[in-house]
Amino acid sequence: MLLASDILHKIENTTGISVTQYTAIARSGISEVYGVHLADGSYLVAKVGPLGSSLAVESYMLTYLRNRTRLPVPEVFYADERLLLMTYVLAGDHLNANAQCHAAELLADLHETSAEAYGFERDTLIGSLHQPNPFSHRWIDFFRDQRLLFMGTEAMRVGRLPLSLYSRLEKFAARLTTWLEESSVPSLIHGDVWSGNVLCRRGRIAAFIDPAIYYADAELAFSMLFGTFETAFFRRYGEIRPLRPGFFEERKDIYNLYPLLVHVRLFGGSYASSVDRILRQFGY
Repeated sequence: MLLASDILHKIENTTGISVTQYTAIARSGISEVYGVHLADGSYLVAKVGPLGSSLAVESYMLTYLRNRTRLPVPEVFYADERLLLMTYVLAGDHLNANAQCHAAELLADLHETSAEAYGFERDTLIGSLHQPNPFSHRWIDFFRDQRLLFMGTEAMRVGRLPLSLYSRLEKFAARLTTWLEESSVPSLIHGDVWSGNVLCRRGRIAAFIDPAIYYADAELAFSMLFGTFETAFFRRYGEIRPLRPGFFEERKDIYNLYPLLVHVRLFGGSYASSVDRILRQFGY
């Protein structure tokens, strides 16, 4: 795929160096990711999206993490709605047991970053989707209204979540206090940790990418939709920040509803069946 001339000009104007070559290296949601070679021998990453792709919001989140936490993320050189220009992170290795232990240490440290309320100082994105973050002092209210019901409504609006299934979700969400407790301290979470967003090299985490940050109950960070983390991760994380009893038995599936609803909104299909299965599991 060719880079538009205005994107190439922005890269050259930002760096002050001519682009000699570029290669498509990945796709991220609605955006394409390119490796860009410059005339001085340096190599950058350019994430390019269509109009309205809100890459400036992703830049804001990466910069927030880089400035306020110790979580390794790419450095941003330039951002607007269509272009995000970042450092290249050498990675590509498997998320093995050593890397999972390192990820546990990094995320446990991230989750020590706290705020006075749940939410965030601005709305963010999860993938390409809007993620509202009005501050709330009650975690269950925030999770119910701004995560489950908001994304369920969005999925229903585009015709990918049946009204009958949304009605069951709504009834379940009204009873969340049966299974969830109010978290004592809001924790900053990456918000979209799965294997594609964790860059590894030689048994270490090189960087986390594509954040969807806000302050939450840290347990939400461990929804296990794609089985990213295994025993090594949870053992090490639990040594630093023990998870409350009942997470794996009940709350894991409740928190999985949010990424499932995100995928229903994006893709529909079998993800709606997974929402149905979890609601039936809890009697709805």
